[in-house]
Amino acid sequence: MASHRKLGRPTNQRISILRNLVTALLQNGKIETTEMRAKEVSKIAEKLISSAVKECDNFTSKQITKSKAKIDDKGKKITVSKESKNGNTYQVVQREETTEMVSVDSASRLNARRKAMKWINKTKDEAIVNKLFDEIAPKYKERNGGYTRIYKLGPRRGDAALMAILELV
Repeated sequence: MASHRKLGRPTNQRISILRNLVTALLQNGKIETTEMRAKEVSKIAEKLISSAVKECDNFTSKQITKSKAKIDDKGKKITVSKESKNGNTYQVVQREETTEMVSVDSASRLNARRKAMKWINKTKDEAIVNKLFDEIAPKYKERNGGYTRIYKLGPRRGDAALMAILELV
């Protein structure tokens, strides 16, 4: 028995359609599509959101030092003249070190992010995956499933395909 609908398309086209719809749903929170596509996208989105909710707080903070060039009022790098051992002079950019706190994902959270990237369109993946894990997942932390809702709209004019609105609850 098949685990998904074929949607009348070859495999590569079907996966591409589903990727684009999942990306649009996570980006906008709401999409209008056919009823069968909405049901397939709902399955995929539910799995992505539930894995993101499970890994929501699974990271640590780490202090790192960064080195960057000093910049003057006009936005140009500050340089200093130095002399080498053999007498040549050259310009060296002055640098300053700063410390920052960054979050480091655990192995299971990183795996969940990579699985999410599989279903998100490649051109927009980083921002949407960050949105999924930083905004959407904490919102649904107290909820046990049922992250999407399907409203049926009726037949589409032209080909009479049943239309639906899929939205995040």
